Amino acid sequence: MNTLLDGRPRRSMGRTAWILVLGLFLGGLLTHLSETFLPESAARDFLVTSVAASAGPVHLDLVAVAFTLGPVVLSLNVLTLVGIALVALVARSLI
Repeated sequence: MNTLLDGRPRRSMGRTAWILVLGLFLGGLLTHLSETFLPESAARDFLVTSVAASAGPVHLDLVAVAFTLGPVVLSLNVLTLVGIALVALVARSLI
């Protein structure tokens, strides 16, 4: 078994990536629900105001195949961080 020096099991990068992806989806869902159902208020503005980072487009041209990916945008807000934390807590308690 792959463990750290203090005896705790080492977390795999795949598990961490899945937690991050599922947390981002849950946070996006929470953001959409908040935009839809919360009335106009300072709390709603705080919860749904986001910061976005983008990269791309990336163009890859091979001889037989060419494709373009992008732009890829990562949008973070308070509810996205809550979603990531919830998924991480659930994953930690189940595994």
